[in-house]
Amino acid sequence: MKIMNKKMGWNFLGLAVTAFGGLGIEVLYAFLLEPLLFGAQMGSWSDGQSIAHWILTCATWGGIGVWLVRSARKNYSLDILSVRENLQAWQWAAVLVLVAASVVIQYLDWGGFKPLIEYQRLGAVLFLFQYLYYAFETVLFMMIIVFGQKACELWLGHEKIPYGGLICGLTWGLGHILSKGGLLIGLHGLLWGIMLGAAYLVVNKDIRKAWVVLFVMFVL
Repeated sequence: MKIMNKKMGWNFLGLAVTAFGGLGIEVLYAFLLEPLLFGAQMGSWSDGQSIAHWILTCATWGGIGVWLVRSARKNYSLDILSVRENLQAWQWAAVLVLVAASVVIQYLDWGGFKPLIEYQRLGAVLFLFQYLYYAFETVLFMMIIVFGQKACELWLGHEKIPYGGLICGLTWGLGHILSKGGLLIGLHGLLWGIMLGAAYLVVNKDIRKAWVVLFVMFVL
């Protein structure tokens, strides 16, 4: 049984890594493919080109998300869409605490209320597509949490520990260190991932509820 759990754990970790790699495809679009197509680097794109980038990225991420869900169900008998759980009062309270904490962190990080700042910077149309992009981004980093959590539970047990959030934080934090530079940004990503992983556990691994909570935590 331990050998089987170890092997299955690697399979689920592979799905988590695939989700992380899916997020990284945007880098190829933004810095290789689209500059060739648009004749300009990202910072010089028109509104239409930015929207085209977001639509292409969302389509890619959506396709990867569907593939991950189907692959887990078909190959490893894990139907993550089958979980539907009612939450107790303490769980709703915990969700509110996590959301409030995320709002504070985002406010300090952005120097203000993130959605308002982005709306003022982007305008209504770009803001809409930007947040559509965030919605699909949430799908993939949630997949990192879901499958990373499953892998570590098979290896280590203790289902109340947010392993998936730690894996999300390590991958996402590393990505932010490489893309934005700075250890502090990476540590912020690690903390953020752990909070997101805790939220996933609080809603009993019901990914419909988890997606809503994680999206709200991410955008606020």
